[in-house]
Amino acid sequence: MGGVSQNLVHTLSLLMILTSFAAVEARNLRHATFAYLCQALLVCGLLFAYSTQNPALLYWAVTALVTKAILAPWFLWRSTAGAYEETKPIIGFGISAALLIAILATMYKLTHAHAGLFISVHSELAQLAETNLAVAFTVFALGLYAILTRRDAVKTVIGLCLLENGVHLSLVSLAPTLKETALAGIATEVVVTVYLLLYIIGGIRQKFGTTDTFALNELHW
Repeated sequence: MGGVSQNLVHTLSLLMILTSFAAVEARNLRHATFAYLCQALLVCGLLFAYSTQNPALLYWAVTALVTKAILAPWFLWRSTAGAYEETKPIIGFGISAALLIAILATMYKLTHAHAGLFISVHSELAQLAETNLAVAFTVFALGLYAILTRRDAVKTVIGLCLLENGVHLSLVSLAPTLKETALAGIATEVVVTVYLLLYIIGGIRQKFGTTDTFALNELHW
């Protein structure tokens, strides 16, 4: 693969599933933040690994290191000061674990069975891209799952961050050699959105004493 270690990329990619699950399921919001930080570092590692084929990805990797691995976790850490425990979610751990396995199996089967819809199956990167796309779709699905099933507003923001990571993994997997890939990745960083959401959530907690989105539906400013 022209200097890129396939084993390294596979390992980093698959570890994103574990960190996604930990970020979604950790009841302590700071533990969830740490899981997201680990995933952010994995994304940076993947970008650095792919940069041997596309040096432009180095700029994205450095940007991601600042936005994903430093700023976003710092914002999340600050937002959880004095409120470490997540509001009880709608769906518990057991069902979540079963859903994770089902999602991963489904995405793996779909991406490998219909790889031609996404990539050139004759490309030297095809096999790696197939696995990475399965992981990317799984991470995206877990982010969406967190947004839909978690009552805590901070955990919803973490779900948004997972969505972004899933999109970025699919982007770099589909077009790792294009210079435009790095520009698209940098342009779609959501760190400003994360900051604004957490700022609003902090104001809500200060006014109402909760970040339970179900409880907030019954409150009025």
